[in-house]
Amino acid sequence: MAPGKKGILERLDAGEIVIGDGGFVFALEKRGYVKAGPWTPEAAAEHPEAVRQLHREFLRAGANVMQTFTFYASDDKLENRGNKLTFTGAQINEAACDLAREVANEGDALVAGGVSQTPSYLSCKSEAEVKAIFKKQLDVFIKKNVDFLIAEYFEHVEEAVWAVEVLKETGKPVAASLCIGPEGDMHGVSPAECAVKLVKAGAQIVGVNCHFDPMTCVKAVKMMKEGVEKAGLKAHYMVQPLAYHTPDCSCQGFIDLPEFPFGLEPRILTRWDMHKYAREAYNAGIHFIGGCCGFEPYHIRAVAEELALERGFLPAASEKHGNWGAGLEMHTKPWYTCLFVCFRARRDYWENLKPASGRPTCPSMSVPDGWGVTKGHADLMQQKEATSQDQLKQLFDRSKSH
Repeated sequence: MAPGKKGILERLDAGEIVIGDGGFVFALEKRGYVKAGPWTPEAAAEHPEAVRQLHREFLRAGANVMQTFTFYASDDKLENRGNKLTFTGAQINEAACDLAREVANEGDALVAGGVSQTPSYLSCKSEAEVKAIFKKQLDVFIKKNVDFLIAEYFEHVEEAVWAVEVLKETGKPVAASLCIGPEGDMHGVSPAECAVKLVKAGAQIVGVNCHFDPMTCVKAVKMMKEGVEKAGLKAHYMVQPLAYHTPDCSCQGFIDLPEFPFGLEPRILTRWDMHKYAREAYNAGIHFIGGCCGFEPYHIRAVAEELALERGFLPAASEKHGNWGAGLEMHTKPWYTCLFVCFRARRDYWENLKPASGRPTCPSMSVPDGWGVTKGHADLMQQKEATSQDQLKQLFDRSKSH
């Protein structure tokens, strides 16, 4: 950590608001640097300029945590289902750490090294085998001296606890974030019980990320907070949700939606939705507030702008963004300016807008597929070889009768 920078726990203990970054995997897939399916972060080594630029945009938008782009960067995931690598897992993790540190040093940001759920757990490998995978990634994070560690995107609290137990051995602060909603994890463990397990395992920050929209995630973290307090424990809380509306999702979240992953755009939250999210999270006592899949820098800027009074400053990116549409006063066509100023350059207009989708034949909600498969199911047994045509046929046949 750079001299003079406060650590993550110092900031949270002091009541400061920490703003996370957004969804690198989805953002870089749209930009042509990540392949949908594997969702792995080879771009950190293959196209460092793309990852660096995205870090910079989130920093400028107000984020003061730069997460290493190491999502799904465990060796068993990188080598899964016929994925071809030109760099080793260690090289990808090291490159990601270097990029995050470079950009964090350009501002008052911290670097968080992250591990995620593993194919080995889904395939029922032993606790020792799964922990060895986390340890391999952790060795890189220690070498690169990240500021704190995050175990994120876990559907099963059991595996998240294993991850926390490995990460806490470093002595660095540990955050743990599950991709669950109010219904709990994939084994039916409630958010409250999940949080208690994670805190007892050694996590100082707990919360949720991905799979659900902001308000659903805030609701789940509230349940976590209630459980931790009822158990007589203490923790800080974090939330990094999707930037997609998911009122129709079931236990497994947006990955069960028929629009996942290539037709989600009609569900994207507006910047004004993000203001509501930021305020709701803060009022719930959550002080680590960021985003996951679908979050772009302008979404994070909206979070930072909503909480600017509490933080004491606006992000650099607000230089190019008038407060609540005030920039519309500068419209170049004078006969429109009066219209914009009178009706659109004000908070109540944007807060109360109900944006149309422009798709008259589309429903407002979908019916999730609801596969509901979890650890140990035959469909989740992992392999290095590419998925065969016979395996695909079995899945297609099953989907017809689903």
